[in-house]
Amino acid sequence: MEQKYSPKSIEQKWQRYWESSRAFQVGEDPDKEKYYLLEMFPYPSGRIHMGHVRNYTIGDVVARFMRMRGYNVLHPMGWDAFGMPAENAAIKAGTHPAKWTYDNIDYMRNQLKQLGFSYDWSREIATCNPDYYRWEQLFFLKMFDLGLAYRKSSYVNWCSKCQTVLANEQVENGVCWRCDTEVVQKEMEQWFFRITHYVDELLDNTFKMDGWPERVLVMQQNWIGKSTGSMLLFPLESGDGKIQVFTTRADTLFGATFLSLAAEHPMVSDLCRGKPQEAAVLEFVQKAKQSKRNEREADLLEKEGVFTGSYCLNPVTGKKMPIYVANFVLMAYGTGAVMAVPAHDQRDFEFARKYGLPIDVVIKPAGADPAPSAGELTRANEEYGILVNSAEFTAMASEPARVAITESLAKKGLAELTVQHRLRDWGISRQRYWGAPIPIVYCQKCGAVPVAEKDLPVVLPLDVELLENGGSPLPVHKPFYSTQCPKCGGEARRETDTMDTFVESSWYFARYSCPDFDKGPLDKERVAYWMPVDQYIGGIEHAVLHLLYSRFFVKVLRDLGYLQVDEPFKNLLTQGMVIKDGFKMSKSKGNVVDPDVMIRSYGADTVRLFCLFAAPPEKDLDWSDQGVEGSFRFLSRMWRLVSDNFEPLKSAAKGLSGHVDSDGLPPDLAALRRKTHQTIKKVTEDIRDRFHFNTAIAAVMELVNQIYQTLDNRKDHPLFWPLVRQAVEAVIVLSSPMVPHACEELWQTLGHQKLLLDTPWPQWDERALEAEEMLIVVQINGKLRSRISVPADATDKQVEQLCLADPRVAEFIAGKQPRKVVVVPKKLINIVI
Repeated sequence: MEQKYSPKSIEQKWQRYWESSRAFQVGEDPDKEKYYLLEMFPYPSGRIHMGHVRNYTIGDVVARFMRMRGYNVLHPMGWDAFGMPAENAAIKAGTHPAKWTYDNIDYMRNQLKQLGFSYDWSREIATCNPDYYRWEQLFFLKMFDLGLAYRKSSYVNWCSKCQTVLANEQVENGVCWRCDTEVVQKEMEQWFFRITHYVDELLDNTFKMDGWPERVLVMQQNWIGKSTGSMLLFPLESGDGKIQVFTTRADTLFGATFLSLAAEHPMVSDLCRGKPQEAAVLEFVQKAKQSKRNEREADLLEKEGVFTGSYCLNPVTGKKMPIYVANFVLMAYGTGAVMAVPAHDQRDFEFARKYGLPIDVVIKPAGADPAPSAGELTRANEEYGILVNSAEFTAMASEPARVAITESLAKKGLAELTVQHRLRDWGISRQRYWGAPIPIVYCQKCGAVPVAEKDLPVVLPLDVELLENGGSPLPVHKPFYSTQCPKCGGEARRETDTMDTFVESSWYFARYSCPDFDKGPLDKERVAYWMPVDQYIGGIEHAVLHLLYSRFFVKVLRDLGYLQVDEPFKNLLTQGMVIKDGFKMSKSKGNVVDPDVMIRSYGADTVRLFCLFAAPPEKDLDWSDQGVEGSFRFLSRMWRLVSDNFEPLKSAAKGLSGHVDSDGLPPDLAALRRKTHQTIKKVTEDIRDRFHFNTAIAAVMELVNQIYQTLDNRKDHPLFWPLVRQAVEAVIVLSSPMVPHACEELWQTLGHQKLLLDTPWPQWDERALEAEEMLIVVQINGKLRSRISVPADATDKQVEQLCLADPRVAEFIAGKQPRKVVVVPKKLINIVI
């Protein structure tokens, strides 16, 4: 065999073999337990980065490990291929998004293959392929029929740079999640998915998903945002209607002195119409709508408002309450109308002081007497307490009063106890070209009409010229938008918005189970075998985007009869970022490490090993060039372990699967055998139970060290080389999920005909884990004086006798009678004289 570790030729050899033999292609096998391992599929941006390498290496280790443990492992790969970056990059490069996307897919596929990942490439999908998104369009039609897909005019999040609408989940701190442009509110006709139909199940299941990180579950729970409270009606003074308000603090209703509306509230224009305040109100509304969304959400703006000229009535006191439009009230929360209780809400307090509005105290702290007057307040008292100045509810505690006041108003038709959620329906319309067309046409006679199922897919035309400003060319591309009404046959115009690309990624994991199925979106038998995904791996940044949408979509597909599961992912691992020089790797920081360069310099196995060894998967990985070199040195050392001892190892009678009679072994060989089985146990449990690949690798490194120590003190014993070979084979097998190329080569070199990949994962021998002797620390009057070896099964009394008989201990005792002897089992003994 080659004396020197040369990764390039080895890795190319095994990659060719795995591909030509279809080593990772898998089918349904009812006789084997399935294991579906999936990493979040990549966007074909052009090059994989170290974050991809780390994510996919983690997944590959688990996939290979589970296969060797006898599971039928599905490990697919594909491409989240639609989206704005492709469109923008194509405009910049003067090419078409389709060409840009497919060229990138070809390049990135080759990169992934060079890393030796065990993907079943026969299941590869690209979401921009009509064969994929045709089924997505079918789901849309079925959701439309059920009222789960609908169109309405609403204020939406608009990114002027991307020239498109964003879902609430795609606005981060008031800016676009992709380009960091400030998001503004804009009124538009949009298509929505009714995710709120499943809000209770989405929330309730988060308390049962034991395989998900608590952090992700809390993020979803907070995003869904369940609030138990009261829906109150405030009659307009004019008698022309009522304003609906949701509050969790109905106990403070007697202290409500004015009403605040969001600038987007649909009643604003009617309330100010014909009033002297109308011009000022409309000007304020326009200003508020143009405010930065993050400043309104984070309460960063100075509290401002304008009186509409209209009043409503407090439903419990009958007092007139002026109605204001306020910049801190958001339409996205509650009903967009807030009852203002300045004595018990700090924002209302500041607003009331600024505009000279009444402040009425209606809650006092428990035990405080009397209640503070409004003039004594320096800030609002927002705590629960005891009601005052609240008619028949005075002296009640806040919580029972909240219910009692609501029930009292309910008898008059002015209130009800209810539950509200922060979650809003998912706006899926995007005003961009590179996405899946929405299968709807508009007819002047029939209105919005769904495309007939037989006419799917509605294919995105490729013969278009992209617009330099980033707008979609579809509204001006007549061959696409001009069509016939499916209902009456008259002239119609096709919907030119495309679907949010998160729609594609909300069900791709199910399609992997049957990507070649052409009679429908999912083959029920095959998808029933594979779903749900047993282990999903991806970034924490998707907690309330992709992960929430996928959970919603699975429930829809279940109710449509396509799936038999309630949740898509049984277990979730959110891996940390790769950082360098203290920052996440990015081109702007100039700290990007090119995986191609690393593979050419050190080989794929070295890159994989470093990504696994440098940090536990859930923690951030700090890139270190020295760490990469150290990983290469270890692989070279592992290689030399075989190459320097090739002939005696290959000639050894026993391998890892062979039985060795350990009775009467010399201490160093017994220790090597014990270390071998301890390492098998440690690595197995670290991967299976904790995904702690770094400590698993460290255990293998310790075993390698012990093998070298044993070789340095080799003995002429008939079991010497069989035991060394067992230890060496343990190193190879246990390392193979992490560094598969080198291990397959060493395995074959030692004479094995069967693929290491198909070799059963080793089992440890419990008897071999037990030490024949144990080391006891001896203290005299608390000071270390000696160490002795005693039989592993020695009793405390026997340990005491052996210690007292030790010459060194006898020297320190000098014939004195011990006053006390304390034995810490299997660790130490302290003799007090």
